[in-house]
Amino acid sequence: MSWLDGEVATIALCLRIERRDGVAIGLTAHDRDLTIDGLIHRAAPGMVPSAIRRQVGLEADTMEVAGGLASAAIGERDLLAGRWDGARVQLFAVDWAADQMGAGGRVELGEGTIGAVEMADGRFSAELAGPGAGFDRPAVEDTSPTCRAELGDRRCRVAMAGRRRFARVVSVEDAVLTLDRGEPVADAYGGGLLRWFGGANGGLESAIAISAGVQMTLRAPPVFAVTAGDLVELVEGCDRTLATCARRFGNAANFRGEPHLPGIDLLTRWPGG
Repeated sequence: MSWLDGEVATIALCLRIERRDGVAIGLTAHDRDLTIDGLIHRAAPGMVPSAIRRQVGLEADTMEVAGGLASAAIGERDLLAGRWDGARVQLFAVDWAADQMGAGGRVELGEGTIGAVEMADGRFSAELAGPGAGFDRPAVEDTSPTCRAELGDRRCRVAMAGRRRFARVVSVEDAVLTLDRGEPVADAYGGGLLRWFGGANGGLESAIAISAGVQMTLRAPPVFAVTAGDLVELVEGCDRTLATCARRFGNAANFRGEPHLPGIDLLTRWPGG
């Protein structure tokens, strides 16, 4: 591009971060805000990426972004709560002196999703895993007596349209929530998810350990304070056993486990044991 060949460089590094809940923010290492593709990229001079390594091959490309917690959009509590986990990040360079800054006038430097986040002395560092990180996963699954699919995914195939319900919080005590509506069957939400749509926890997800009537016991207390009336979405769960798959969901044909395959415990058995 011509602006890269000029005698005076007018290069600004920019980050576009899209959270899983749809919230998108823009940051730039320039000393003033830049509007790119309709999104204002706020000036955050302390926000800098590590050296960017790009290579040909199947090795996973990684990068690290570090900076001070100066942006009002990124707070320490939100980072530690996991609100930014799995967010999609695009790193690119633009000509800050140009009248119009869009996709056609920028240089893509890399992209990935936010993985491990570390905090120290009011600064954070986030590891970005590129598309090649998918090759680090095992190519073949290990066997297991329980199902390895997620309820409702393309391998499970259970229709989830009627298994998601909205409710409001009546009261909370540590990790136990009391809601204004009960479960359709016993422990319907055990092993499921609770998504926060209102209050300080909006956009976060909490894993449900067990459910009993109108009470939901979470695996960990909510990160932020909960008030009566907060809106939540309840997603049914599954204990991943063949019996539940067959009786409750009528889905034994899609069970992704080997419940009758002898395990290593067979070596410790003895006659009559």
